[in-house]
Amino acid sequence: MSFSIAIVGRPNVGKSTLFNRLVGKRLALVDDTPGVTRDLREGEGRLGDLRFTVIDTAGLENETDDSLPARMRRLTERGVDMADICLFLIDARVGILPDDEIFAEILRKRAKHVILAANKAEGAAADAGVIEAWSLGLGEPIRLSAEHGEGLNDLYSQLLPLADAYEERAAEEAPEVEVSLTEEEAEEGAENIPMPTAKKPLQICVVGRPNAGKSTLINQILGDDRLLTGPEAGITRDAISLQMEWGGVPVRIFDTAGMRKRAKVQEKLEKLSVSDGIRAVKFAEVVIVLLDAAIPFEVQDLKIADLAEREGRAVVIAVNKWDIEDHKQEKMRELRESFERLLPQLRGAPLVTVSARTGKGLDRLQEAVMQAYTVWNRRIATGQLNRWLASMIERHPPPAPQGKRIKLRYMTQVKSRPPGFVVMCSHPDKLPASYSRYLVNGLREDFDMPGTPIRLHMRGQGDQNPFKGRKKRNAGALKKHLGGLQSKKGGEKA
Repeated sequence: MSFSIAIVGRPNVGKSTLFNRLVGKRLALVDDTPGVTRDLREGEGRLGDLRFTVIDTAGLENETDDSLPARMRRLTERGVDMADICLFLIDARVGILPDDEIFAEILRKRAKHVILAANKAEGAAADAGVIEAWSLGLGEPIRLSAEHGEGLNDLYSQLLPLADAYEERAAEEAPEVEVSLTEEEAEEGAENIPMPTAKKPLQICVVGRPNAGKSTLINQILGDDRLLTGPEAGITRDAISLQMEWGGVPVRIFDTAGMRKRAKVQEKLEKLSVSDGIRAVKFAEVVIVLLDAAIPFEVQDLKIADLAEREGRAVVIAVNKWDIEDHKQEKMRELRESFERLLPQLRGAPLVTVSARTGKGLDRLQEAVMQAYTVWNRRIATGQLNRWLASMIERHPPPAPQGKRIKLRYMTQVKSRPPGFVVMCSHPDKLPASYSRYLVNGLREDFDMPGTPIRLHMRGQGDQNPFKGRKKRNAGALKKHLGGLQSKKGGEKA
């Protein structure tokens, strides 16, 4: 990404619609309700041959106290300071309001470059507003329709000369992110686990119920008040991603909206927020499930953790607000007992206590994340697996339904991230789930894979026999070898 653009303006002028248009995806929440966007959201924008980072901001409101709108304004001003270019949006159909004039003055003082755009400018009804935009003193306004994609060529023409100035800096500073691993990289052994780099940062998602302290925790990790926080539950509505270094490890960290029980998710905006958080879990590598120490392991917490496990992500359980817990030892015993009982599918996953407010326990949390990531990438040699499988069968043979013995012949690991195994056997459809659980629990214990999701598949011999092609090749080689010996023997007799 050669440069960054912050889209700023009053609430409900179409900033998130334009953001989605530039990134080519529905990443930001869009609704007719003003004030939907509350945090800074970043995405990879493209316009013609230009590639840039685009930042969606909260609507600028003329508030300076400690209210929620005022904190949103300060956060947007931070986005203005961060960005290389500010795209100032006004509503062409409404025209220039006093707040537009105030914010134009702020941008003149704080922004490096300002481009003025009159949005919702389709049709003759917007002509007066476009002409009125000249009065802001920011040059000729671009006539845009973010909803219909009109006017983007004019935006491209204004961005092109500015982009050239940032190319050299981008080559030195801008990291390459969200790079997919090749099949070979995914199957590397445990001793060659791919460590996160600036080009391939470790993707971390923080999920939990509303007001568990997710944004506060991320601000503490960042060492900066980058995400909007406050006593109100449900302030975060989008899944916000940020790139940084945590303990020397490059990471991309997602803050998500709080996920409440489905019966309580009534408003359209909150429904969109929950699906946004689910998407963030799917794109993460390690999921931090943040609990409130006062009310841990409620039904929704369990559902969130189970979602992360079903998606095949490494999971870390973090218990927040530990600084205000009075009976820590007794509480920790209760937490561990509840964890083992309620989430057996994640048995052994890291369980750490933190205080997002004070920052205590963040070093332990970072160690737990790296531990979960290492286990998630683990690769076990086929020879080891088959020696282990033989010992497991000897200890507890598989059942014989209707007198037919199920033979487990061969085992290999076919995937990592999370570890996935295939066992070649007879009558795979008759092997009970309890025996598969027996093998999975044995893998966790004997190969030090606590907590990570493990995928175990049973396959019949048939066409899926991994030795089938090798037998054919060996038989052909043997036939050729014997034929050569016979020819040699006949030649010697002659």
